[in-house]
Amino acid sequence: MRKLNILIAGSTGYMGVQLVKLLIKHKNINIKYLCGNSSVGKKISYYDKKLKNKNLPRIVKFNKSYLKNVDVVFSALPNGEAQSLSKHLLPKNRLIDLAADFRLNNPNEYKKWYKINHQAKKNIQNSIYALPEINKKYLKKYRIISCPGCYPTSILLPLIPLLKKGLINHNNIIIDSKSGYSGAGRGVHKKYAKKNLYESLSAYGLAFHRHNSEIQQEFQINTMKNVQFTFTPHLSPMFRGILSTIYIDLKSNSSIKKIISLLKYTYRKDQFIKILKPNTFISTNDVINTNNCFISVCKSKLKNKIIILSAIDNLIKGGAGQAVQNLNLLYDYKINTGLKWK
Repeated sequence: MRKLNILIAGSTGYMGVQLVKLLIKHKNINIKYLCGNSSVGKKISYYDKKLKNKNLPRIVKFNKSYLKNVDVVFSALPNGEAQSLSKHLLPKNRLIDLAADFRLNNPNEYKKWYKINHQAKKNIQNSIYALPEINKKYLKKYRIISCPGCYPTSILLPLIPLLKKGLINHNNIIIDSKSGYSGAGRGVHKKYAKKNLYESLSAYGLAFHRHNSEIQQEFQINTMKNVQFTFTPHLSPMFRGILSTIYIDLKSNSSIKKIISLLKYTYRKDQFIKILKPNTFISTNDVINTNNCFISVCKSKLKNKIIILSAIDNLIKGGAGQAVQNLNLLYDYKINTGLKWK
């Protein structure tokens, strides 16, 4: 079988480096180009010593002429930059974007939340919001694969099946999410220099975090309901991992047993989703360095309420791992190719 030739744009950020570390283990992949702007000429091992002595190309500045030599472009660039890249795609190319450029179906919503005009509106119709466990059967119809944000991944996976089946109330969901600081990129160290990043927990983006937009969109598309939720993210003094704690009102015909039964049935063929025994306490340590999502349904002191815990690694299941999972689905590779850990 011929290997796919790959270009990674934005290869030196936390997400880009994680993507490289996964793809070098993928038997069907040849990394042809590693692209960056301020790091031209450097080896990728400068950013992670574990990549030393790997047979990888040096970092180059992106040139559209490279596209004729590759099958798939992974973009781990900042928001806004994959739009211009998408305009240069050749018919043979697919783009897998790890940022937000093609997550929102409405360009006006993109401008509202990201404060910039969308520069590739025509390409939005060629893209899909690619949460693999939810949308896998549609992926092959699209050339642009938009990977969900890290917080939405941890939130949508447990909630979409429950909302679709009407087992929970849709008008008062409270979501408290905590993420490792790698989710804010390499610039986080300067931004939080005066806030004791490594020993402090910080709430941010209250009511206006950009991920609200894609969570709302996907609730609407998948459930046809105007779901009312409050989402508060926190930056935690750890490098990686996300734990979302979700507070839900049960419908009168529902129970923890029914909730767990539905989640187990929904994800029975999805090896990366682990539905745990009821009232299991989970931590980010359970999932870091894996492509897993651990979900635990817990009772509350109030009869009509439950608490769902959802944990992922923000750099893998919330980013690079999900991108590789989507690649495997697109090309009919075994779903865990490049995603196995000893």
